[in-house]
Amino acid sequence: MEPFPLIDLQGSAAERGRQYGQQAKARIHRSIEHYTAQLASGGHGVGAIHGWARDFVPRIEAFDPDYVVEMRGIAEGAGVPFEDIVLINARTEVLQLGKRSAAAKKDPDGCTGVVVMPEISSDGALIHAQNWDWKSECAETGVVLRIRRDDGPDILTFVEAGGLARAGLNAAGVAITANYLESDRDYRALGVPLSLIRRKVLEQEFVAHAFRAAYTTVKSASNNIIVSQAGGIAINFECAPDEAFQLHPEGGLIVHANHFLSPVALGKLKDTGILNTPDSLYRDLRVRSLLQQRLKQAGSLDVQAVKDALFDDYQKPWSVCRPPRLNTAGNLSATVAMLVMQPARGVLEIAPLPALNRSFTRYDLSTAADARAA
Repeated sequence: MEPFPLIDLQGSAAERGRQYGQQAKARIHRSIEHYTAQLASGGHGVGAIHGWARDFVPRIEAFDPDYVVEMRGIAEGAGVPFEDIVLINARTEVLQLGKRSAAAKKDPDGCTGVVVMPEISSDGALIHAQNWDWKSECAETGVVLRIRRDDGPDILTFVEAGGLARAGLNAAGVAITANYLESDRDYRALGVPLSLIRRKVLEQEFVAHAFRAAYTTVKSASNNIIVSQAGGIAINFECAPDEAFQLHPEGGLIVHANHFLSPVALGKLKDTGILNTPDSLYRDLRVRSLLQQRLKQAGSLDVQAVKDALFDDYQKPWSVCRPPRLNTAGNLSATVAMLVMQPARGVLEIAPLPALNRSFTRYDLSTAADARAA
């Protein structure tokens, strides 16, 4: 199976955007076509879609004006309207605005996230990993960005083509993954698109500032965000649009799927996501149990142990590692990618469609650092 292409970016926000748009042009066009078609199936034309995208621009500009500059550069490089790049970066939010077509409700992100803390890791290095469950077609739109920055740590991130970030790590040892959550507080007001919050986390040299971005930024919808730092800190933030709830490692592990776990959160809001992601209720239990069993047997956990747990096929196709299958609304869904990160080494390994393919490609941040030093 074809690996996700690696795209190197450097320079100003506008220059990075143009480079990105030019190098990922074909995949960006596929991303746009995919989401435009999904929204069109609910009766929404290009005018309405672009209008929803433009609604987010003031929020984005207030959050970080360089993101708007970079997205304009991507649009220029790919030869597409600026609004289409905003659509990709705010696709969760725009799909929900168009959910009067029920599109986003039919296709929630899945995802199972894992952090192994250094005290139970076989080599004393933190491991941060995730299965990303979404539309199977997105195996053809994913890319890996390696961003060389003059104003902060270099970044390695996996993302849908045209997006600024999704999951990834940086040269300061900060890493992030995120999982879909849904609550009765969602979409009462516009917030900062989730993908841009993830980018902000990855731009930080200090994990305190990364935590602040995840914890305090006002969002349109609920989301689960796991932020770690290679020195041995990790926090899971269960985020409602206007409030976040912390979960800390237990027994050296963080494992999270797509439902709220915090007793404080559950006492204050209603989790509305189980209707469409009922398998979430056992995916995290399965992964935690498998890792605990391996820990008991071996005394520690390595990268292969994490991969093995995320390959779990219990209750297949409603499994941790999801083969392409119809979801509750009859749409084709899959584990699009398995990502395993070692932030201290600047290494990200990815297997596309892991239920069908167990071949990983290694992406290394150090190549960018070496090139910059040279």
